[in-house]
Amino acid sequence: MVENILVEGRSYTDPDAIMAILNIKKGDPVFSFEPQPAQDMLNKLSWVKEARVQRRLPDTIYVGLVERKPMALWQYKGKVKVIDEEGETLTSDKLARFKDLLIVTGEDAPGRAYLLIEALDFEPDIQQRSESAMLVSGRRWDLTLTGGIKVRLPEEEIGFALRRLASAHEESALLDKDIKSIDLREAERIIVQTRPGAVQDYRATFEPAAGGPI
Repeated sequence: MVENILVEGRSYTDPDAIMAILNIKKGDPVFSFEPQPAQDMLNKLSWVKEARVQRRLPDTIYVGLVERKPMALWQYKGKVKVIDEEGETLTSDKLARFKDLLIVTGEDAPGRAYLLIEALDFEPDIQQRSESAMLVSGRRWDLTLTGGIKVRLPEEEIGFALRRLASAHEESALLDKDIKSIDLREAERIIVQTRPGAVQDYRATFEPAAGGPI
């Protein structure tokens, strides 16, 4: 008889959905339960990357889950959804718990957001200020920081561009100034537009740190 139903690795997957798929309760015969069909159905749930279901004699049904990790919020056509690093949609419900994730917009944003977020991981000062990112023409990102500063990133070498920005901020507290936009699309300079409309040209004079994202 089943005495224990053990589920490991669950953080986001709906427990009611798990129990509905298992369709077994305490007191049922252990051998009346077929692990493989339940495992196949669990693998179809949006949060589940990999599921393992076993009978563990004499009296336990075991479920081991590897869940997908929420990476960003994708805003498109008036709807907001949580996506993972592979661009898979995870949920559009109860989004308050994901409020600290970066918001990305654009039709192709889910498939390209991973490289941007990976690059931001190397620059925590900029990452903490980042609120949203818009994929422009399916090719490059415009990053919006706290205070409404827009950062225009290049198509390639996003990590290098963010390192240049982080270095400029470390040297002159650039991101704390009254700035409207920062253009990083040229490899040798940073163009800064202040809110009153003045434009300043900061030449990049450093080399990227060895081992950093390029």
